[in-house]
Amino acid sequence: MSAHCMLTGSKPGFGNRISHSHRRTSRRFDPNIQRKRYWLPSEGRHVRLTLSARAVKTVDTIGIEAAVTRIRARGVKV
Repeated sequence: MSAHCMLTGSKPGFGNRISHSHRRTSRRFDPNIQRKRYWLPSEGRHVRLTLSARAVKTVDTIGIEAAVTRIRARGVKV
C-alpha cells in the first residue's frame, strides 16, 4: 500500500537517523495510513479509502459525502 492519504495528501517525510556517535543515515517518517470502508449513500455503494488517522477524524467531522467531493477535486479516483 502506498503511504499517502487520499484526502489530505500527506506523504512520507524524509530525514536522518542520528546514532550516539552522531553518524547520520537516512530514514523515512510514514504517516499513519489506514484503509477504511465507508457507505456512500448518494451512489448506493461502499467506497474503500486509504486515509491517514487525521483524515479519518476529518471524515467524521465533515461527513463522507463532503470528503469524497474533496478527494475527487484533488483528482483522485474513488
